[in-house]
Amino acid sequence: MFNLLTRSSTSVRADLLSGTTVALALVPEAVAFAFVAGVEPMVGLYAAFMMGLITSLIGGRPGMISGATGATAVVMVSLVAEHGVQYLFAAVVLCGFLQITAGLLRLGKYIRMVPHPVMLGFVNGLAIVIFLAQLSQFKVADASGDFHWMQGEMLYVMAGLILLTMLIIHFLPKLTTAVPSSLVAIVVVTLLVIGLDLPARSVIDFVKDMLPADQAADATLEGVLPSFAIPSVPFTWETLKIIFPYSLILAGVGLIESLLTLTLIDEITNTRGKGNRECVGQGVANSINGVFGGMGGCAMIGQSMININSGGRGRLSGITAAIVLLLLILFGASLIELIPLAALVGVMFMVVLGTFEWSSFRIIRKIPTTDAFIIVLVSGVTVAFDLAIAVIVGVIVSALVFAWKHAQLIYVETYINEEGSKVYELRGPIFFGSVANFKELFDTENDPSDVIIEFQRSRVSDHSGIEALDALAERYQKQGKTLHLRHLSPECRELLNNARDLCEVSILDPQYHVATDKLAN
Repeated sequence: MFNLLTRSSTSVRADLLSGTTVALALVPEAVAFAFVAGVEPMVGLYAAFMMGLITSLIGGRPGMISGATGATAVVMVSLVAEHGVQYLFAAVVLCGFLQITAGLLRLGKYIRMVPHPVMLGFVNGLAIVIFLAQLSQFKVADASGDFHWMQGEMLYVMAGLILLTMLIIHFLPKLTTAVPSSLVAIVVVTLLVIGLDLPARSVIDFVKDMLPADQAADATLEGVLPSFAIPSVPFTWETLKIIFPYSLILAGVGLIESLLTLTLIDEITNTRGKGNRECVGQGVANSINGVFGGMGGCAMIGQSMININSGGRGRLSGITAAIVLLLLILFGASLIELIPLAALVGVMFMVVLGTFEWSSFRIIRKIPTTDAFIIVLVSGVTVAFDLAIAVIVGVIVSALVFAWKHAQLIYVETYINEEGSKVYELRGPIFFGSVANFKELFDTENDPSDVIIEFQRSRVSDHSGIEALDALAERYQKQGKTLHLRHLSPECRELLNNARDLCEVSILDPQYHVATDKLAN
């Protein structure tokens, strides 16, 4: 778990530098999501520190960065507005327990069920969401508190600094990889703005715009160490009824986003993280958040991509990001407040360019129409609603498409054997999607008195298939005809009602299980 000293010096240096870069990018994100949730900025910064540190220590994906996220923040809004921040802390604690339970039950493996088109749509939608989120940095508040788009010199300076940041990130690695290009870009642009006294908005300007006018003058990111405090809520059944729905949604959204980020990093680094361990890590981090005044969260895809692209691969990178963030809050707030927003926006724009699967435009006409539709659907739902909702929708649509396609695969070959019996040799699975086609394959009225259904190249997949067999057996019984079911599994024979006595025992009978709850009753 704490395998930090066995890494080479180059890897340690890369982790330290990339972690420092991530810490700088975490600040405006954490502040922004705190405002989205309706809590103070420090609550978001505490969450970024604790989530990042704990998941880096005990999580299942080295190099992945966790913190306060927009996906979880939007769930918290109504809870904070109706019941206050203490109920949020209680909900985050319960959310952590639910995530730990999911990890102990080894539910993380089900992320493998997400099809590749859904992953493509998820990644593309994510890139678009990150891009759109940066556009808010081009707005400024006027004297009345209303936001409007930048104009004139401020806009030109902002655009120029963003372009300079992107150029440094793109070209510096061609000269040297000794230090992360993103970190160099942030430092260079910050010094340029200070040295030339350019009219560029900084991190503290962003914070001031988010606060009421009477508080903006005293705005600061300086803070103290988070302190332990049990959420001040009544420990009653009524409280549980209030927070449980929020905790359940937070746990689900957090795990989906975290496990998908884990999968994405696995593909980029050609390594494999541990999904169940990450579930436990996220749960422990959220539980601790709730008792130390943090808003909780999950994996941050944008910051994780910054870390990976900057060379961060080990747990030390995430630990460094968390510790540097805390040090900035405690001792370096005045320095981080000077960082131009343009530098951070430029970094995120490069993340967008690196995250978006541009190859999807090339393959969109070469893949099945249904897969192309799923990619576009998931991307659109991600932008319009939420990452977790988009993935759930994508998986459901993919499952329906899969069921529809396989429902068309069932067919039979028929012949009359030497004994004069008609043999139906089934091909394809019998399940809820194919039972309608299955029933149409048989001519019960015109078949001879002895009929054999051969299951050697077919299988019954669920209870719908069992019911279809029972219904078919009843049709033949009403016609006064004998039906034989060969090479049917023992479990199928046990589940059958009308056709149980018609199954012939064969030494070649297969052994497999049917998806049904009937045997468990």
